[in-house]
Amino acid sequence: MMTSTHANAIEATNVSLVFGEHAGVFDQTYRVPEGTILGLIGPSGCGKTTTVRLALGLYRPQKGTIRVLGADPATFRAEHRARIGYIPQQFVLYPNLSVAENAEFIASLYGMRSHQIRRRLDELLEFVDLAAARNRLGRQLSGGMQRRLMLVGALMHNPDLLFADEPTAGIDPVLRGRFWEYFRTLRDEGRTLLITTQIVSEAMYCDYVAVMRQGRLLAIDTPQNLKRRALGGEIIHLTLANPANLAKAIGALRRYPHVKEVRHVPDSDRELYVTVDDAGDWLPEVLNVLEDPQGPNIVVESAEELALTFDDVFIRIIRQWEAQPEDQTADAIIGGEQHG
Repeated sequence: MMTSTHANAIEATNVSLVFGEHAGVFDQTYRVPEGTILGLIGPSGCGKTTTVRLALGLYRPQKGTIRVLGADPATFRAEHRARIGYIPQQFVLYPNLSVAENAEFIASLYGMRSHQIRRRLDELLEFVDLAAARNRLGRQLSGGMQRRLMLVGALMHNPDLLFADEPTAGIDPVLRGRFWEYFRTLRDEGRTLLITTQIVSEAMYCDYVAVMRQGRLLAIDTPQNLKRRALGGEIIHLTLANPANLAKAIGALRRYPHVKEVRHVPDSDRELYVTVDDAGDWLPEVLNVLEDPQGPNIVVESAEELALTFDDVFIRIIRQWEAQPEDQTADAIIGGEQHG
């Protein structure tokens, strides 16, 4: 759950929907503040699509409560649905209609006028590089082009809340970056987005990230806080000028109260990993400790924050969860924090 001064576009409390042994989603509690992007990240089959379908009212929870835009999704009225856009995983538009006809049909369902449709359609087709394919039939599109057309359809009516289930699957890296740039523009306009992905590196584009595994939410936080959680802080990578000073440097750093951990870098005789709460704040102090002429007087050749990928962070969070006793609750694994 997440703290915010905003109202919450989505509020789920202890939501479960069980399809069979180890299949479904279990005890999900999360909040998505208005005007933010929540990235739901996890492997195929972990429950991301089920989570989205529960929020859309396509499934009903067996336990717990969920409210979206202030209403129970199972009892959405037309005015609620008009504020929501949805991109499912599979291509669900009409294969025998053209790109433009598909988008125009969806827009007409929301009562958009012809001049509004034309203006909005031109803008969106240009954005997703489908302007040249506007007359091509849906069944003639590649998988990536179909994903782009579904994005157009979901955005035609300018929804306040967008659910996108793996919208960048099959999209080349350049266009994927443009998708996320557009998603963040929508966020900056005050819209709310819940986006699922198996591409762990896309966490960097989100305001909050939820890590899923086997139907459970293991951790929900900002990308930076997830990094700190996975590492126990932030890591400074030090390289000493003289290997003979390695043991003396370790001793000096372990005595410094703001250093949480010191580890020798494998296969190196002069490199250290130093864990602190905030590398930006404490890197100068760590250097002062080592290079103090009245103290260790150790020359440091280089010092920088260790840059881990989100793949590394994801793997570490999964391993931490797998190491917990089976009777631990999700909140205990998350750390018991109440983010909202």
